Amino acid sequence: MNSQKVALADCNSFFCSCERVFQPQLMNRPVVVLSNNDGCVVSRTDEAKALGIQMGAPYFQIKDFCKRNNVAVFSSNYSLYGDLSRRIMKILAEWVPEMEVYSIDEAFLSFTGIKEEMLTDHAQKIRETLLQYTGIPVSIGIGPTKVLAKVANVVAKKNKLSTNCVYNLFENKNEDNILRKFPVEDIWGVGRKTAQKLSFHRIFTAYDLKYSNDKRIERTFTRPIRNIVKELRGQLCMELDLSAHDKKQIISSRSFGKPVFKMEDLQEAVAHHVSTAAEKLRKQKSIARAILVFIQTNAFKNTPQYHNSATITLLSGSSATNKLIKSAFCCLQEIYKTGYEYKKVGVIFMDLQKKSETQLDLFQMHDSAKDEVLMQVLDHVNATEGKSTLKFAACGIDPFWKMLSKMKSPNYSTRWGEIPKVNQ
Repeated sequence: MNSQKVALADCNSFFCSCERVFQPQLMNRPVVVLSNNDGCVVSRTDEAKALGIQMGAPYFQIKDFCKRNNVAVFSSNYSLYGDLSRRIMKILAEWVPEMEVYSIDEAFLSFTGIKEEMLTDHAQKIRETLLQYTGIPVSIGIGPTKVLAKVANVVAKKNKLSTNCVYNLFENKNEDNILRKFPVEDIWGVGRKTAQKLSFHRIFTAYDLKYSNDKRIERTFTRPIRNIVKELRGQLCMELDLSAHDKKQIISSRSFGKPVFKMEDLQEAVAHHVSTAAEKLRKQKSIARAILVFIQTNAFKNTPQYHNSATITLLSGSSATNKLIKSAFCCLQEIYKTGYEYKKVGVIFMDLQKKSETQLDLFQMHDSAKDEVLMQVLDHVNATEGKSTLKFAACGIDPFWKMLSKMKSPNYSTRWGEIPKVNQ
């Protein structure tokens, strides 16, 4: 075993837990959160799992079942989830010297330097602090590598009562007993097709993979799988990624809540997506030198089908929303056709470059000082007063096509007008 100690902190049923923070009457009641346009289940509590509700289940199929079983159903509220995630990650960073934010509800933590006999206690203190400060329950798995920390985390989540949501492999005298019961398809980094390929070689569990033949693994599988084998054996191959990487592409797209036919409505949607993507672009201090716009009909509906895309290259690149909207409209004009029932539209910013490294052009098509100030004001107002408080008129006022969110909770922590009120 190496001297490294890695922990994985993973929020329990994160989206559902966020809803429970501001609605404590939901405790011990089954809760599910749906995907965009209230499509499928993307988060569920233990009580919902006990009822047999599956991850990814289409809501229209389980709607009556949820009513009969008193299941609380919510549309996705990404503003709320994102805000609570930021608070959680900030608290976690105060407890460890190094941390890798892996997803909206997961982070790898470095416990190296903490004595083995103190690891579980340290993790429990982190859990208690997060629960006190944010109301979000977290499970923590501890091991010598990332893969083993993930295994420990799964054990902690599946055995919340006996582990108190913390499982420490350093305390386990025979971790092979855990690995024998751990299906290979549940190992972090092993996909469905790889699991099928492993089963062909009679590798069904994490234990089988740990003690598999090195030459066969080397000959048959890719480097990531070989690294997983080493990590199961306690050899750290995947260091914590401490750098925040800039995106190489920025995509913004959503399916419509209602069918769209008119060019004007598509333009509003495109302007909205450009505004969202441009804000992310400026946040990482980059510019886009190319924009792709795509439109498509509903492939699952018995109507005339059409999909297309167009790309425009920007000579000097830009991060100014008004300029990017204008360019995106040119792409949309090129691909739009009448007579179709459109289901989805989206934009992709490509060929991203750091603004500080941009080469200016002779004809001053780059963003001017006026553009810079305008975007700074736009971002500042929306950051302090709430998303889309200030926007370009091209985005529309109250678009009818917007995403279905019939059961969306208020933005409790990001909008002044939706802060919960306490009755005294």
